[in-house]
Amino acid sequence: MENIRIFCPATIANVSCGFDVLGLCLENVGDEMTIAKTEAPGITIKEIIGANLPLAPEKNVAGVAALALLEHLQPDRGFEISIDKRIKAGSGIGSSAASAAGALFAINYLLGSPLSPKELVPFAMQGEKLASGSAHADNVAPALLGGFTLIRSYEPLDIIKIDAPEELYASVIHPQIELRTMDARSILKNNIPLKKAIVQCGNLAGLISGLYTKDYGLIGRSLHDELVEPVRYILIPKFNDIKAAAMQAGALGGGISGSGPSVFALSRGKETAQKAAQAMAAVLDGTGIPYELHVSPINPTGIKIL
Repeated sequence: MENIRIFCPATIANVSCGFDVLGLCLENVGDEMTIAKTEAPGITIKEIIGANLPLAPEKNVAGVAALALLEHLQPDRGFEISIDKRIKAGSGIGSSAASAAGALFAINYLLGSPLSPKELVPFAMQGEKLASGSAHADNVAPALLGGFTLIRSYEPLDIIKIDAPEELYASVIHPQIELRTMDARSILKNNIPLKKAIVQCGNLAGLISGLYTKDYGLIGRSLHDELVEPVRYILIPKFNDIKAAAMQAGALGGGISGSGPSVFALSRGKETAQKAAQAMAAVLDGTGIPYELHVSPINPTGIKIL
């Protein structure tokens, strides 16, 4: 194959209690990318539709990730990248991760898939480092692998994919304000009380257990962030009201998607997820803040070839 067109899914990172170590992949929200082989070596970003982002590869998350992969694989070809950005930058649902992961998936595929999706994650993390100043994997891993992903360790990198319960749906509302990941990370505290760490560990363990056992009640009880949400929620208009509305509509739980400003809720069943989404939207109606609304099952496979 000389070129490929792919769907690059949005993702929800942290999932309340899993800061930097847990993420999930969305099914029907994402970018499209077209990647083609070129005779000239290196990476060229031909165009970016829908966003004003750098075309210079070394300044673009997709370009940085792709250049890292080429340095590793040393192919005798180059690649040209076109991006149709449908996930807004700074949205909190993995815009940079979709670009970085998508470029790597496509290039690897066009080269005959010498690396597994899991082996692509470290290269995608280089794009995240450019975007946020931190080489985290909780967006790029679910984008590449699908389902939920748990990063047990960063040194060495150890990633576990977890299949989502069949009835689990995500509702996401994205207030149309930009909140840069780098800025959202800058307000976090370096030290946390032991008591809060214990609560967080219990919730993360409970959420993982709930996913494996398909215990929706346990999933809901575990969707509580003791460490990050109490600091970041002030950056998101009407956050507490949005979260409360989703819960009153029947959602299992929710929180800040990634670094925000998007807010997510998880529900059992599509109907409940739709009710939760409408309840979340009703909070912002009348505030003058435009928003986007998404209801999605959990994507089991990640990036898809179109």
